[in-house]
Amino acid sequence: MRSKIVTADEAIALIRDGDTLASTGFVQTGFAEALLSALERRHLATGGPRNLALFAAAGQGDGKSLGLNHLGHVGLLRRVVAGHWGRMPKVAQLALDNSIQAYNLPQGIICQLFRDLAAGKPGTFSKVGLHTFVDPRYGGGRINAITTKDIVSLVEVEGEEWLFYRVGKVDVAFIRGTTADTFGNITMEREALTLNNLAMAMAAKNSNGIVIAQVERIAERSCLPPRQVKIPGMLVDCIVVAEPAQHMQTLATPYSPAYAGEFRVPAASVVSTPLSERKLIARRAAFELPPNGIINLGVGMPEGVATVVHEERISHLFTLTVESGLIGGIPSTGGNFGTGVNMDAVIDENQQFDFYDGGGLDMACLGMAECDASGSVNVSRFGGRLVGAGGFINITQNARLVVFVGTFTGNGLKVAVEDGKLRIVEEGRQKKFVRQLEQITFNGQYAYDRGKPVYYVTERCVFRRMRRGLALIEVAPGIDVARDILPQMEFEPIIGEYATMDPRIFNPDPMGLERELLNLSMPERVTYDQERNILFLNFEGMYVRVRDDVQAIWDICEERCRAAGRRVGVIINYDRFRISQDMYDAYAEMDRYFLAHYFSQITRYATSAFLRAKLGEAFSQRSIAPHVFERREEAQAFLNTLGADAGDVR
Repeated sequence: MRSKIVTADEAIALIRDGDTLASTGFVQTGFAEALLSALERRHLATGGPRNLALFAAAGQGDGKSLGLNHLGHVGLLRRVVAGHWGRMPKVAQLALDNSIQAYNLPQGIICQLFRDLAAGKPGTFSKVGLHTFVDPRYGGGRINAITTKDIVSLVEVEGEEWLFYRVGKVDVAFIRGTTADTFGNITMEREALTLNNLAMAMAAKNSNGIVIAQVERIAERSCLPPRQVKIPGMLVDCIVVAEPAQHMQTLATPYSPAYAGEFRVPAASVVSTPLSERKLIARRAAFELPPNGIINLGVGMPEGVATVVHEERISHLFTLTVESGLIGGIPSTGGNFGTGVNMDAVIDENQQFDFYDGGGLDMACLGMAECDASGSVNVSRFGGRLVGAGGFINITQNARLVVFVGTFTGNGLKVAVEDGKLRIVEEGRQKKFVRQLEQITFNGQYAYDRGKPVYYVTERCVFRRMRRGLALIEVAPGIDVARDILPQMEFEPIIGEYATMDPRIFNPDPMGLERELLNLSMPERVTYDQERNILFLNFEGMYVRVRDDVQAIWDICEERCRAAGRRVGVIINYDRFRISQDMYDAYAEMDRYFLAHYFSQITRYATSAFLRAKLGEAFSQRSIAPHVFERREEAQAFLNTLGADAGDVR
C-alpha cells in the first residue's frame, strides 16, 4: 500500500484548479497552518491552483497573515462561503473589492452543511437566519455586487417559513489531529477542540474528494486505541506532519495540558478588577443569569460576565458553553477563546449548534456594534468592515433569553465611578444607537413576535425590547437622561417610568449575587404583622425564572400562614419584579391555592405603570382578581375596606 505520509507540498500538489476546499479551525485554534501556508507557497510560485472555492465555518487565523489569510491573493480564490470574516482580512478585502464571489452564512449552518453533505442531502433546512441579512428577502447572505447566485431559498413547510441552504460538494478537506497511524487513523489527544473534522472528512470522501490531515506525530498502524480515534483512516488520503511552530494548540499557547483535558487546574485566586465601563456592563448583565441555566457568552465584552461570576463565586450555579463545542468548566478568553479548562465535555461543533438551534440555551450574552429603534442589532458589517455573523444568528435566534452588552458610545469613551455614581468623563465619538443599521444580524421585531425577552445593557442604562420598540427601563445613578443618553442616540427610545440600576453595580464590593439569584433572602422578604393580620411580601427586584423560584415563595408563605393560625390579608410589593413567561401559570396556581386555604385577599402594588398593566393582564387571563395599585398606601387602603377574615386556617 502506498504510504499516506507525504510532505505538505506533495499533498497540496493534488489540489486542482476550481476545487472546493473545506478548512477546519476556530478563531486562533485548530487550523491547519502547515497546509494553508503550503497552498499559498504553491500559488505564488506556480500561479496554481486557481479559482478555488473556500468553505469555512468559523474564523481561522490571527487577523493578519496566518490561517486563511494565506489565501488572500487575487486568482487563488473564486468564491468564499464563510461564517466569520474578521479573522481573515486579506480574504475579506477581496470580497469588498468585488474580486471574488462572497457569502456570509450563519456559522452553525455551515457546520451542519458539512454533516448533511456527508449524508448525501441536498442542503439544510433551518429557521436560523429568517428576517436577517441571510434571508433572501434581505440579500440572502450575498456580500458584494458580483455575487448574484442565490444559495439560500425561502420555503414554506406546513404553513411555516423555513430557509433552505445549499452549497455544493467538497473536493478537498483540510483537517487536523494529534497522532496519525500509517493508515491514517487520527486521534486528537493534544487538540483543544474536535470541531467539524469528522464531518468535513466524510463530506469530502462522499463527494469523491480528498482528505489531507495535518498532525504532529506518527504511530504504527493498529497502535492507536480505537475509542480515541476521531477520524478513521479509511477517510484520510494524505498525512502531513507539521513543524511545532505550525501546529500550536492555539496561536497564543503552544500547548496547555489543561486545554487538552489532561487534568483539572486549581481554581484561580479571586482578584477584584477595577470598576471600568466594561465591568459595570458585565455586572449588570450577570443579574440576568438563570440559576442552573446553560449559558453562551460571546467573545469580547461578554467574556467579562465570566469574570464577574468568578468574583461572585457563583460559577457552580451555571453551565457555560462555547459554540466551538466546549461544555462546562471555565471558557478561555483572548487568543485562547474557544478553548477552556475543567470542562465537562468537548463535543463536535456541529453537534453544539444542533443543541443551540433546538433551544438548549437558557441565556446568551453577546456584543452589539449597532442597535436601532426596533431593537435590531448589527454585528456583521459596519464602518467599512466585513466581520461576519459567526454563530451570532444561531445563538440569538434560539436562546430563551438574550442579553446584548456594549458601551453606549464607542471610540474614546471614558467614565468614572465616584461615590456610587457614574460620571461620563469623555464621550465616545461613535454612536451605537443609530437610525439605520447597515445590516440586520438580529431582528428585534421577529424576536418580540416570538415572545423572546431581550435586554440591551450599557454602562449608563438598560433597554428592553417592548411592544412598540426599544424602551428605557433603567438608568445608572449619576446619569441624566436628557444630558447623557438622548443626545448620544440617533432616535428617541420609548421613555416612561424607569428604575435606577442596582447601586451594588457601582460599589467595588461583591454584590452578593448568589443570594439574589437563588432567592436565599426569601425569609427576609416575607413578614407577618400580627396586630393587623397582614402578610407583607416584598418581591422588589425579584426575578422568578424557574419553578423552584415559585416553590420557594410557596414554602415560606405557607410556613408564615400556618404560624399565624388564621386567614391573613396580603400586600405584595412588585417593584422591579420580573417573571419568566413560562412561570405565569405556576405562579397563578400558587395564588389560587393560597386564596383557597390561607389568604383572605391579595392586593399588589408597583410603581411601574408597565408592570402594573402586565401583571393585571396576566392575572385577569388566569381568572385572578387583578388588584394592582401604584403605591403601598393605596393597596393598604383597599385591603382595609375589605376587612380581614379571622377564620381558622384550613
